[in-house]
Amino acid sequence: MKLVTSAFVLFFVVTFAIFSSAATSKEVSYKSGDETVHGILYTPEGKGPFPGILVIHEWWGLNDWVKEQASKLTDQGYATLAVDLYRGKVATTPELAHEIMRGVPEDRAKRDLHAAFEFLKSQPNVRKDRTAAIGWCMGGGYSLDVALQEPALTADVINYGHLATDPESLKKINAAILGNFGGQDQGIPPADVNKFAQTLKQMGKTVDVKIYPDAGHAFENPNNKGGYRAQDADDAWKRTVNFLATTLKK
Repeated sequence: MKLVTSAFVLFFVVTFAIFSSAATSKEVSYKSGDETVHGILYTPEGKGPFPGILVIHEWWGLNDWVKEQASKLTDQGYATLAVDLYRGKVATTPELAHEIMRGVPEDRAKRDLHAAFEFLKSQPNVRKDRTAAIGWCMGGGYSLDVALQEPALTADVINYGHLATDPESLKKINAAILGNFGGQDQGIPPADVNKFAQTLKQMGKTVDVKIYPDAGHAFENPNNKGGYRAQDADDAWKRTVNFLATTLKK
């Protein structure tokens, strides 16, 4: 009886592992100007084509948490490309993260993001007319930059990233915008977030911004021990999932 039970448990575990690992991932490379850059491409099971999402890391670099977000989005039915703006470097301390981030030229980062966008669209199982970008912290700001420089982008998710304020720049945005911000974020005050949203609305753009009153910067990342807000993070994730489904799967 114990042998039968053990065999059943083993069968269940193996079966669960097979069906819970729907997404496949592979390291990819593509040209950015004269340089070759790398990323990780996650693809859902099935034939496709799938909507595509650029996933842009925080100031820590392309670490396990960002890879997890890319994989979770792929489980929702999207082909995701986790970009690496740090050329393989990953920070483990705030001091190192700050140093690496400052060492990345802004024009190079934008060039890398354009290259990533073109690479993602070139995949035969990706819908060229249904693309999005998402980022957190530094990546949230760069996610907005993707919307500013890629008129074909369908949707854009900004999680506590820097915001453009120049109306002439904001006019370039065609993508629907979703923003999640912390009311206690010292670097991105609520007044700036509200002004950003109001300006876009006045221009007739599609924008949905939420400010979580008790949250600070990086409240969605559980590795942020002092600032993680589980309830707010869960709500922000649900908003993101619903927003992407509405804009990319319609």
